[in-house]
Amino acid sequence: MIQHASAMWKFRHFLMALVKLDLRQRYRKSILGIGWSLLNPIAMTIVFTVVFSKVLGDGADPIGYAAAVLTGMAVWSFLRDSALTGCRCFPQNEAYIRQSPIPYTVYTLRTALGQAIHSMIALGVVVVMITLYQGDPGVLLRVPLMLPGLVLLFFAAWAAATIAAFTTVFFNDTQHLLEVAAQIVFFLTPIMYPRKLLDDKQMGWIVDANPVYWLLELTRSPLLTGELPSGQMYLAGLGVTFALVGLAAGVVAWLHKRVIFVL
Repeated sequence: MIQHASAMWKFRHFLMALVKLDLRQRYRKSILGIGWSLLNPIAMTIVFTVVFSKVLGDGADPIGYAAAVLTGMAVWSFLRDSALTGCRCFPQNEAYIRQSPIPYTVYTLRTALGQAIHSMIALGVVVVMITLYQGDPGVLLRVPLMLPGLVLLFFAAWAAATIAAFTTVFFNDTQHLLEVAAQIVFFLTPIMYPRKLLDDKQMGWIVDANPVYWLLELTRSPLLTGELPSGQMYLAGLGVTFALVGLAAGVVAWLHKRVIFVL
């Protein structure tokens, strides 16, 4: 893994060129350009706010509810899209893989970085929304409080993309299974409803068992409340991230020499 890390630093310029290429190809000849990455989370946030803010929220603060949902959608989309896009990572980069001994994790990092850009834009919209609604420029001071959660979130997304990429090479149905699993986990994650809704029904254990929840709250809670999450939440987030990174490292060590023969 140390060799992988040093090789990724060596090829960092190639990596950034690939990320820029992805952005140019995705939004080529597009009127809105990168703004399309915001269309889905913003549209879903509007729908949830109009339809569910009074049913699943407290109904008294629709802007606060919208900010919570949009933050949740940004984090959720980052994790989901990193894993799903990671499934197509190696086939899309097959030409590079056959021509160069660059570590395969460079291509999964390309995927995670590309998705991170879109999620950061969505989180920026939330910061602007809260600042305008509350009329307090001090909201910008909350952004540094999000950094520990964002770092853990990024490594978790990169690990998920890596696991999905290697698994798909040997099991082509991985992406379809992930799409189904993502739909299930989305409704089990307190994105469009507060955790209190499940706690009141003695179903809080569902949230506690959901690894996405801990990564979500480490990012959303500082932004919305201006306070750092509890130490227990940081430990849970670290545990989830280390588990994913450890699993990804094991998968890379086990399968990286066999991928080229299957491709």
